[in-house]
Amino acid sequence: MENLERVVEHFDVIVVGAGISGIGAGYHLQTMSPKRTYTILEGRPDIGGTWDLFRYPGIRSDSDMHTLGYRFKPWTAEKSIADGPSIMNYLRETIAENGIDKHIRFNHQVTKSEWSSEDSKWTVTVVRNDTGESLTFTCGFLFMCSGYYSYKQGYVPEFSGRSRFQGTIVHPQQWPENLDYTDKRVVVIGSGATAMTLVPAMASTVGHITLLQRSPTYVVSRPAIDPFAKKMRKYLPSKVAHRVTRFKNTTMQQTVYKKTRTKPDEIKKLLLGAVRAELGPDYDVDKHFTPSYNPWDQRLCLVPDSDLFVAIRSGKASIVTDTIKTFTETGIELASGEHLDAEIIITATGLNLVTLGEMDFVVDGIPVDFAKTWTYKGFAYSGIPNLASSFGYINASWTLRADLTCEYVCRLLNHMAKTDTSVCTPTLRDEDHGMPKRNWIEGFSSGYMSRVMHRFPHQGDREPWINPQNYKHDKKMFRKSPVNDGVMEFRK
Repeated sequence: MENLERVVEHFDVIVVGAGISGIGAGYHLQTMSPKRTYTILEGRPDIGGTWDLFRYPGIRSDSDMHTLGYRFKPWTAEKSIADGPSIMNYLRETIAENGIDKHIRFNHQVTKSEWSSEDSKWTVTVVRNDTGESLTFTCGFLFMCSGYYSYKQGYVPEFSGRSRFQGTIVHPQQWPENLDYTDKRVVVIGSGATAMTLVPAMASTVGHITLLQRSPTYVVSRPAIDPFAKKMRKYLPSKVAHRVTRFKNTTMQQTVYKKTRTKPDEIKKLLLGAVRAELGPDYDVDKHFTPSYNPWDQRLCLVPDSDLFVAIRSGKASIVTDTIKTFTETGIELASGEHLDAEIIITATGLNLVTLGEMDFVVDGIPVDFAKTWTYKGFAYSGIPNLASSFGYINASWTLRADLTCEYVCRLLNHMAKTDTSVCTPTLRDEDHGMPKRNWIEGFSSGYMSRVMHRFPHQGDREPWINPQNYKHDKKMFRKSPVNDGVMEFRK
């Protein structure tokens, strides 16, 4: 028994994940709840999450870094649409400047978390990925910052004849370190941000690269270097310039999104007009760049400095809109009868979404099924004590909401310290039990979301049982709404 006590470490807060969300959580805990002890458990051997995992050519942000970066740390690099290594450098700077590195435990893969109401704490089971050792930690509050998709493997649909193909098949999530695609014929299957990044990044090196899509995606070009941000940095102090640019960009994001809801045809016309201007009157924009849905029913794909259009105009890249009949020994046969020759096929077919980090949760001996819970303000779960999770926006930059979530978690922790309570649990009121069940994310038809919505908690039709995707609304909700709202129950 004495030996067991020696190996169990206790913290006020355990943060799971050392990506953008987890690093932000560490900063906010240090600055807003400095009396709380915390550690960050990271299953991988390095920080960064997404930005360390993905190593495919051209990996970059699909949001501007003045909003994908933190509110508390100005993005000062010239390019606001940044590549993966630049983002990793930014995260390393953030950690070093704030001493967050002292709190991170690498290769600590959390496999299970068990809540005990008797003890008012979580017991967290961890496997050391580098040694195989099993460890146990306890904490008063558990903050999940592990992202929203499986790190084990990406989503790959069943392709007829896949085993016949004699070339190389690669998923971007498992990119081989030494893949040689020089002068090769490459087909990229997919129409999302990853495919739109890969094609221009590889175009100058391959023999030819084809983006094969079942249906088109809205694509918009923006300068990699934000001229407004550049001007602000010239005339204003760094922090002020960052704040002004961030305000401008968040306002623009929300304004454009709102207009896609109220005047979708107008936005559609603008987007397609810009593509026609890039590719000329003879290019079949209707076939290859005109989706069947309205803008922002799925994410828009950002193209920095028109790089995709430049690659198409050069003749080194092309887009084919068709469905796959079968893989062959030498490529892909399409439903139309056309054959795409290929030596390398890249399946940029998406992610596998997961709820809270692919780990098991147990509350007082009962396994938790999050699909049977209701979301509380989009970050906590009905009936689950002392648990928060960070999930960013699907219609704006991830970090905007991650920062707000961190602020609210610290408000919760500070309220409990002030009131000498140790447990906070989102609890349905009597009038909430008859709420209609709504999907956790609404108005978003992307396959990677729709495939797994049945596993996620429900939204209701009233606050706080909602998961809003509105930054302006969320700023008020997270910063101004009362912590003791009659729904979050506190007890000693």
